[in-house]
Amino acid sequence: MSGILSGMTGFARASAPDGALSAEARSVNGRGLDMRLRLPDAFSHLEAEARARIKSAFERGSITINVSQEKTASGDGALHIDEARLRQLALAGRDLVEQGVVAPARLDGLLALRGVILSEEAAPAGADTEAADAQCLALLDQAIGALLAARRDEGAQLKSVLDSQINEIEALKKQAAAHPAATPEAIRDRLKQKIDDLLPGGIDPDRLAQEAALLAVKADVREEIDRLTGHVEAARTLLAGGSPCGRKLDFLAQEFNREVNTLCSKSADRGLTEIGLAMKHVVDQFREQVQNLE
Repeated sequence: MSGILSGMTGFARASAPDGALSAEARSVNGRGLDMRLRLPDAFSHLEAEARARIKSAFERGSITINVSQEKTASGDGALHIDEARLRQLALAGRDLVEQGVVAPARLDGLLALRGVILSEEAAPAGADTEAADAQCLALLDQAIGALLAARRDEGAQLKSVLDSQINEIEALKKQAAAHPAATPEAIRDRLKQKIDDLLPGGIDPDRLAQEAALLAVKADVREEIDRLTGHVEAARTLLAGGSPCGRKLDFLAQEFNREVNTLCSKSADRGLTEIGLAMKHVVDQFREQVQNLE
């Protein structure tokens, strides 16, 4: 998916040509990949393969895919009990029952377990089984593809927003770098003005120069400006590379925030502080949007 951004929110629906099977796929944000899959009982043996296909398609997000089977016109929907499975489940906990650890299983509880009661139409036999399995997996692939497309549509919208926010951060960074209050001369002049207000006689020019130099070192924001420049370049590189990049951009947003906070704490000028606060606001918006990226 190099160069393509993907979000983590989407919805898709797919149906088999004959209408016997249908699938719904949903996706919302998630820190990792969380899969919830439900298949008809007749296709439960495909779960491992289905999960592998989902995992190969997505890196992050909470994915829910439900495949359902419709009753066919030719079938009466009669049900039957898988006696072998029922017997296996009944015997599975026999040792624990004999030890008094658990109570004996009730028949209604066993019948409620998945795969014990099956419909006749959900159990293709012989050569039909292979064809039905292939149809189910093809439908799953169709739903996964449609969900991927929906997430990529969201990614395209997010890219436009994130590009705009990065441009705004860069513009504010340039304003901070060019602000007169960030220069040593401006710091010295502010210090001299305060001393003149407090001490009409002034102080020794050499002492003033020393104090101004110390304050200039403490108030120097060039290091923060340089790091912000690097962060802007890194953010653009990650976005250009496409998903998965959400986690890296989230970490980068934290670094943006750290540098902006330091810039604001160093500032002794109202104008420079306002630039820093405006930048912090955009960084917060940037990080919020990044949470939606795969």
